[in-house]
Amino acid sequence: MAARGLREILADAGSGVFPPSDGSVTVVPQPSPREAGVLSFSAHAVVFTDEDPDWVRATLAATPSDPLAAPLCPPFLSAFARRTGRENGNIDLLTVADRLPGEPPLPLAPVEDREHPRVVRALRYREDVRVFEAEGGSGVLVLGRGVAGRWECAIEVGAAARGRGLGRALALAARHLVPDGAVVWSQQAPGNATSVRAFQAAGYRPVGAETLLVVGRP
Repeated sequence: MAARGLREILADAGSGVFPPSDGSVTVVPQPSPREAGVLSFSAHAVVFTDEDPDWVRATLAATPSDPLAAPLCPPFLSAFARRTGRENGNIDLLTVADRLPGEPPLPLAPVEDREHPRVVRALRYREDVRVFEAEGGSGVLVLGRGVAGRWECAIEVGAAARGRGLGRALALAARHLVPDGAVVWSQQAPGNATSVRAFQAAGYRPVGAETLLVVGRP
């Protein structure tokens, strides 16, 4: 396990193969200078950082928490942020879905304006960013390559269009837009029950929890 990088761990998880639920912590190098953080599966955590693994393990051991919860507890994450000079992002539910063939069932128009606020924000975290709008700008779908090169999607539904299934339709559309052989990942804030339900209704499977440490404010 120690010889495997984050990209390989994610590829396995995307196909339903998870690290052993043995209470251990795997420390792997950052997949890029942009990305450091913690990925937590069932009774197994992966810390991706270029910091000394001995520091990670010693700091986790000193964290006043249940050892299974320590990697995502505020004391460890605060120490991790101080050590790396980064800011903690949200702790999100991480979900994944397989690609679907054919065109999306929802009509979408590509956004060509690279100054569009959703494009600008997405470019901070992802490459190969593509942004689409639903009819009348009622919803937005963002696709791009994020952590360890994985395909990620995010959606936004306008206030006037909520409660009509548009979030589910946008999440489903993302499954049609990733390349053959790929899976698509998405993060949802656990408290955003509407988003969690929309993605799960669109066939996204819960994988674990994830937090990213970013340079500058999230």
